[in-house]
Amino acid sequence: MNKGLVLYKSKYGAVKKYTAMLKSELPCDICEIGKDKLPDFNPYDWIVFAGGIYAGGISGLHILKKNFKHLASQKLVVFCVGASPYDEKSFAELKAHNFCGDLKNIPVFYGRGMWDESKMSWKDRALCKMLQKAVAKKDPSSCEPWMKALLCSAGTACDWTDRSYLIPLLSYLKA
Repeated sequence: MNKGLVLYKSKYGAVKKYTAMLKSELPCDICEIGKDKLPDFNPYDWIVFAGGIYAGGISGLHILKKNFKHLASQKLVVFCVGASPYDEKSFAELKAHNFCGDLKNIPVFYGRGMWDESKMSWKDRALCKMLQKAVAKKDPSSCEPWMKALLCSAGTACDWTDRSYLIPLLSYLKA
């Protein structure tokens, strides 16, 4: 197996948990964006950028965008983590929003994360409550999967992280 690097940004712990799972499966170095100094990318054959999904963006993705020109020789991959169950339409929208221009051909994988309002910042909790109230007013038959998940998880603590979400990513990296 070639030498790899996992760069990650974890706000509430799900991405960090997936990063530990990756480390147990593959020989790789781990670097937390914003806490660790970014390493020299040259020694690595592949780099995984892992981050949570927040308001249609992927945390930590700015590091990939900023350094893309210097990463031409590496196999690049993004692993994003969200609280909603996988939904093909939502995932396609996420990719269209975040992966255009130079990034359009980077493979993107998804893992379901966690939900725990007690661990959220005041701002995130307030935004989620407002969104829950707005979604609750909708006709349930018109709700998208992420909306249903948002309503079902309100007031609960859920951990959907699962090693099975890494299988497609691991297969890609080992190919």
